[in-house]
Amino acid sequence: MDGPASVRRLHAVVIGDTEIARLTCAGLEERGDLVEHLPLPTEEEVRSALTLDVDAVAVLIRNDVSVLRHCLLVEHVRPGIRLVATVFDRTLADQLVRVVPNCLVTSPAAVSVPSIAGACLADGLLAVERYGDGAGARALRDGPVGVEVIPYSVRRPSFRAVASSAAASLRPHDDATRILFLGMTGLLAVLVASVVLTKTVLHQRFVQSLYLATRVVATVGPDNVTPKTSNWYLLFSSGAMLLTIAFTAMFTAGVVNRLLSSRSVGIVGRRTVPARHHVVVVGLGQVGLRLALHLKALGVPVVVLERDPLAANLRLARASGIPVLSVHAEDRGVLRRLSLHRARALAAMGSDELDNIEVAINALADAPDLRVVLRAGEDEVIAETRSLFRIGEVCDVAALTAVAVMRSMLGGTPGTVYPRNHEIAAFDGVTEECSVAQRRCRCPA
Repeated sequence: MDGPASVRRLHAVVIGDTEIARLTCAGLEERGDLVEHLPLPTEEEVRSALTLDVDAVAVLIRNDVSVLRHCLLVEHVRPGIRLVATVFDRTLADQLVRVVPNCLVTSPAAVSVPSIAGACLADGLLAVERYGDGAGARALRDGPVGVEVIPYSVRRPSFRAVASSAAASLRPHDDATRILFLGMTGLLAVLVASVVLTKTVLHQRFVQSLYLATRVVATVGPDNVTPKTSNWYLLFSSGAMLLTIAFTAMFTAGVVNRLLSSRSVGIVGRRTVPARHHVVVVGLGQVGLRLALHLKALGVPVVVLERDPLAANLRLARASGIPVLSVHAEDRGVLRRLSLHRARALAAMGSDELDNIEVAINALADAPDLRVVLRAGEDEVIAETRSLFRIGEVCDVAALTAVAVMRSMLGGTPGTVYPRNHEIAAFDGVTEECSVAQRRCRCPA
C-alpha cells in the first residue's frame, strides 16, 4: 500500500547577489525546496536554469534597470511563470507590471517601512500601514487573542504645541541661516531703537518717528538735522548707520546663499525643521526616503539627516516637502539642535550598521528616554552591543524582505511583515505566521 502523498516542494530560481537573495535562498532550502541560485548570471545561464519544472523565479538585484532586463528575459523564456522582483522606482515598477502582469513587484522599503513606522510611533505597535490609496491607515498590535487590527490616526497637536513648534523651528540649523537671522535681527533692533528714541526723546509722532528711523536704517541719515540737534542723537544716528551697513551685508549674504544653493530646509513653510512630536530619520536611501514619506502621509512631522549633499533622493525629498539637513548625524552637536527630548523617535536607516549604532548611542546620550529604531542585520557586533545596553528596536530589512519574497514565490500573500523577538512574522489579515530569520546561504558568489 502506498504511503500518504508527499507534498510537492517548490522548484525555484533566485537571481541576484544581494543579502535578500541569499536569505531567500537559505529560507527556501530550509523548507526543503529545490533552489538554484544565480548570483551574477549571464543570459545563457538564465535560459539554462529556466527549465519546464521551475515553479517560480525571484529577481533580487540592486539596480532597477538590471531587474527589468532580467524580468523581461524570464518572461520571454517562460511566459506566465510566477515571478517576483524588487524594484525601488515606482514608475519603473508600474511599467514592469504593465508589460509583465504576472510579475509581483515589491521593494525592501515597501516591505519594511510599515513595521519601522510602528516601532517609531508607539510601543506595542507591530506595524502601521496605509490602505485605500492612502486614504486611511491602520495599525497592528498584540491583542489578548492574537494580532489586532485597529484604525490609526495621528492626534492633532494643540494650539500651544503648534505655536511652540513654530517658534522653535525659527532656530537656524546651519551657518548661512544663522548669518541671515543675525543680520535681520540686527536691522530690526536698529529700527526699533531709532523709533523708540525719536518718539520718546524728540517727541515726534509715530509715523514721523518711523520715517526717521527708516532713513537711519537705510543709511541716508535723518532729515531733521539742525544746529540745535542734540549731539547724542547725531552720534546715535551715525553709529546706527555704521551698524546697519554690517547687518545689511550679513542679511544680503544669507539671502543670496539661500537663493543660489540647493537647500532642502526652509525658514517658513512646509520644509521647516519640526521641534515637537517629530521623527528624526537618519539616511536618505531607499528605506529612509520611503519612511519619511510614509510618516508624512500619516501626519507625523519628520526631518531627515543626510551626510551627502548630492544624494540621489534629495530631489524627491525636496519635491515632497520633507526637510533634509546635510549634516553628519554622528555629531552630538547636530543631534542636540533637533530637540530629541521632544521627539517621538529617531530612526537610523543608514546603510552602514556601525554608523547606525553610533548615531543611536549619541542620541541616547542626550535623550535617554528617546525611542530609537535601528536598521541592522544579524551582524555579531549588533548582538554584542545590544547585550550591553538598550540601543533600540533593531529592524533587519533584508530578512523582512526575504520573508515577503518567499511567501510570494510560494503563491501566498506577502501580507504585513514585521519583526517579533528573534523571528519574522507575516500577517495576512486573518492569521499570523512566524519564521526564524535565516542567515545567508552558502552558494558561491
